[in-house]
Amino acid sequence: MRISELSRRSGVSIPTIKYYLRDGLLPAGRPTAANQAEYDEDHVRRLRLIRSLIGVRGLSVSATKDVLAAVDEQQGDVHLLLGLVLGALPVERSGRPPRRDGAAEPAGAGAVEPAGARDAAEDVAALTAEMGWKTSPNPPAAQVVAETLETMRALGVDYDWRSLVPYAELADRAARLDLDQLRDAGDPLQQAERAVLLTVLLEPALLALRRLAQEHHSALRFGNG
Repeated sequence: MRISELSRRSGVSIPTIKYYLRDGLLPAGRPTAANQAEYDEDHVRRLRLIRSLIGVRGLSVSATKDVLAAVDEQQGDVHLLLGLVLGALPVERSGRPPRRDGAAEPAGAGAVEPAGARDAAEDVAALTAEMGWKTSPNPPAAQVVAETLETMRALGVDYDWRSLVPYAELADRAARLDLDQLRDAGDPLQQAERAVLLTVLLEPALLALRRLAQEHHSALRFGNG
């Protein structure tokens, strides 16, 4: 297809496509004349993933380039590819994901953590063990959970990992539903794009649904008709 058709199919403007070509985010098309080239379905899928990473996840062009470099190396590993595009795995400037065995020492290793931080991290480890979840070493999401628990304790709220188990069970069901919706996307890049859209775009709606459900059940329990 010509660049005009590529723009129409992908939803990305022609000037932006040319910028991505110059910056190396999008591979060049097949030359057909001095200033013309043809593009194919791989370019459409690549552009849609770029649009998702920049427009939906909010990554910078530079960060997107790093993620795409890692994605190119992991096309045959859908599990790792999803971790990269969703931010569950960090990407080094080289474009390579971290080793799966977690052998690379994280920045700041050896520093003494506050007792509260250690307790919260241990809680997260206990929770994932209780759920039987297999995750990468030190995933960013685990840090968020640990920081939340640490903050709640600092505010005097008696909350530990056992209190999170019912919520983790709901999250487990939601994650299964998320991945079920990737079945129709046979191509890894399509799966990656859909995963970004389902995860990032749906998160505000899921929080809003929780608020609506809270209002409903509050009315049932405490309302006066």
